[in-house]
Amino acid sequence: MADITRRLGLRHLRSAPTAHIRHHRNGKLAHDGPGLSFWFRPLSAALSEVPVDDRELAVAFHARTADFQDVTVQAAVTYRISDPAAAAARLDFSVDPDTGAWRSAPLEQLSTLLTESAQQHALDVLARMPLSAALAEGVAAVRDRVCTGLGAEPRLPATGIEVVAVRVVAIRPEPEVERALRTPARERIQQDADSATFERRAVAVERERAIAENELASRIELARQEEELVARRGTNARREAEEKAAADAVRTEAEAARTVALARAEAEAARTVGEARAAAQRSWLTAHASADPATLHALAAARLAENVPRIESLTLTPDVVTGLLGRLGRGGGGGTTRDNAGAAGAGAEAGTGAGPAGADAGAGAGPDAPGTHGARGARGSGDSGGGRS
Repeated sequence: MADITRRLGLRHLRSAPTAHIRHHRNGKLAHDGPGLSFWFRPLSAALSEVPVDDRELAVAFHARTADFQDVTVQAAVTYRISDPAAAAARLDFSVDPDTGAWRSAPLEQLSTLLTESAQQHALDVLARMPLSAALAEGVAAVRDRVCTGLGAEPRLPATGIEVVAVRVVAIRPEPEVERALRTPARERIQQDADSATFERRAVAVERERAIAENELASRIELARQEEELVARRGTNARREAEEKAAADAVRTEAEAARTVALARAEAEAARTVGEARAAAQRSWLTAHASADPATLHALAAARLAENVPRIESLTLTPDVVTGLLGRLGRGGGGGTTRDNAGAAGAGAEAGTGAGPAGADAGAGAGPDAPGTHGARGARGSGDSGGGRS
């Protein structure tokens, strides 16, 4: 819109570079061109302002396809007024000399003209196309047809309008139809997603199976190694037991041999000792065999005196006393038969009264001091005396 100021009954107009001004004064063209600035009288001036810049017109309309489906077309038409004089002659671009505003709405008229022309060509194209083709290829087809149709429209050049570009933004069906059309694709996408999920699960199951097989193989190998270890341990234990048994056998044999050797040595020692004792006994008996009974009695009494036991009681029989008195009366020497018998009886009685002590006392008669030998010697003396009587 031009900028108009008042000065003393005159008006001053200043326009933008994109606005073409036509000034008629008294029916004659006084000023003509874009970006003018001049003084004028409002009572004798007729002003027109025609924009010469590129204008963007948004177009939206409904169309029907060949299969009777309603679609919405969204497009944009870029145009400019290339002939301001023709446009000013065909449309009312006059402005108020006081305010500079248009007296009418010329741009709305241009928008209506362009919208109807573009809609006519778009409807003609979409009416021959099914819905699927219109959605797939309709944008390019509608754009080419609208651009060609507007370029061939005779009214636009006559009005001084030049179409710069045509853009089809979108062709959309109704919401229900759009959802129905999206369903197969959505189902295919869902199937692909399910297939991917199934494959992922199958791969996961396969991996789990492989892991389980590896674990089972590891367990089997571990069990086999444990079995080998148990067998080796058993072999080692058996070998150790065999070696221990062999060592025990060797030790037992050695101990048995040692025991046998000891027994043989002890037997040999016992035999040697027995032989020595027997030899000593024979020598003792041989030495005393030639002695008279009185000497033997004296030796027995001496031995008995050396080992006198504790005598609890002493019994003297008349025979013993008579014999002793007889011997005392004779003053020793060889006794009679009765004296010998009495001495033997006294010796036997004393040995009997003494009990075990008498046996021990009699033991002193022999060279090895056995009680039995002493008693037997005393008894033998009595017996020998009695035999002589």
